[in-house]
Amino acid sequence: MCHSTDSKPPAAPVLGTVTHSEHLALTSPDGTKVGAYLALPAEPNGRNVVILPDVRGLHAYYQELAERFAEAGFGAIVVDYYGRTAGVGVRDDEFDWQSYLTQVKPEEVALDVRAAIDQLGRANPSSFFTVGFCFGGGLSWRLAAGDLPLAGTIGFYGRPALVTDVLDRIQRPMLLLVAGDDVATPQEDFRALDAGLTAAGADYELVTYDGAPHSFFDRAYGEWRETCDDAWRQIIAFTERHGASR
Repeated sequence: MCHSTDSKPPAAPVLGTVTHSEHLALTSPDGTKVGAYLALPAEPNGRNVVILPDVRGLHAYYQELAERFAEAGFGAIVVDYYGRTAGVGVRDDEFDWQSYLTQVKPEEVALDVRAAIDQLGRANPSSFFTVGFCFGGGLSWRLAAGDLPLAGTIGFYGRPALVTDVLDRIQRPMLLLVAGDDVATPQEDFRALDAGLTAAGADYELVTYDGAPHSFFDRAYGEWRETCDDAWRQIIAFTERHGASR
């Protein structure tokens, strides 16, 4: 588990205005209703992000994060993993995600991301990226091996095990933002992923924040403010480079 109800996503270095935000029920290509939260910028920067949350799905932290992205000029939408099993809904700290997590399938997450891209494309046509956290970070990286119209995939302290079986199919740029003191995933796993991506000839960037804990992207962690600021800079620079080429 990554973020509590008290956690707050750090603000981006660019502070604009959110022109629109709302809860949605998307329809995935297989007909499933998918919970989502949309936030749109007053001054679009030409890029969109689909946010893949941690194991708890459409949690308050990620709704606020979508608004932080919109303030930075991104069209942003968070997708929930549990529409097929728990129905459409917002997930608070009482949600029993443990009962549903094993039923989440990467191929179905890809369908839900497809629905999110379609929604964003209608509201803010431009390039698309995924940004994931923990469980969602691994799912985001994995989408670099898929056929969705993504300009790149980004993940914070993700799970390498979700990527290792598709290394030979990676075809999108990837940004890996790794916590150097991640208690959820051993550093050896990230080093092995790094080596595997290099061997596969993948287009990727890996940034390790020495000493940073799992879930460091939280403005409540005052000692990691500079790390959060750098992570934002990495995201903005990565999306500028790869979004411009799409």
